[in-house]
Amino acid sequence: MTKTIIKTEKLCKTFSSGGIQQHVLKNLDMNLIQGDFTIIMGSSGSGKSTLLYAISGMDKPTLGIVDFAGENIAALNNDQLAIFRRKNCGFVFQQIYLLDNMSVLDNILTSGLLVNNNKRELVKLAKDLLIQIGIDENAWSKFPTQLSGGEAQRVGIVRAIINNPKVIFADEPTGALNSLASDNVLDVFTHVNRDGQSIVLVTHDMKTALRGNRIIYLKDGVICGDLQLGAYTENDPIERHEKLRIFLAEMGW
Repeated sequence: MTKTIIKTEKLCKTFSSGGIQQHVLKNLDMNLIQGDFTIIMGSSGSGKSTLLYAISGMDKPTLGIVDFAGENIAALNNDQLAIFRRKNCGFVFQQIYLLDNMSVLDNILTSGLLVNNNKRELVKLAKDLLIQIGIDENAWSKFPTQLSGGEAQRVGIVRAIINNPKVIFADEPTGALNSLASDNVLDVFTHVNRDGQSIVLVTHDMKTALRGNRIIYLKDGVICGDLQLGAYTENDPIERHEKLRIFLAEMGW
């Protein structure tokens, strides 16, 4: 039985600059299902990142409702949003926001201790997660500047999931990585999604999009396409690629 984790109703976001209003999201209605790996695509300026920020509480919409696990987060003030995000959301961005003066392990623990003050429990969980994603013990005491881009981004994913968020939000998380590092990061996203983690990821990259089970396509602030791609497996890459290619061609991508 499917369960909605995020629902938007008449979601609007307008920016004003020099007296000119730009309507980026326009009365957008959307349901996101718990456990899905949802990909948001669209051309530059279509509203992808704006939508991600609105549904995650990173930014407030101009109008409309964002029902996140039964709570209208569009009605929360900034302090309430900060608390909500801390407890319910994990974030992974293209730029890797690790603290350079802290070790890999301390970067993760600093995030975890905002929600859970049981440090012994958090240390064990962080180490277990690092091992699962292929970051071995000799890297745990390193500083972020001593890591490759792919390693740092994988550490960023562990930091995002340490508090067991309801949803991980990712904005172009492989955009600055080479092909091998990108594949390693995508493997981690696939792994945590198979364990039941809900993910919403913005990308313009087809290889990244292939990892999702649902593709939502935005154009000029509205949803103009919605593709059920099915769960990712390593066994049907040609068929899956062709299905996505045809969909994106129909969208004018």
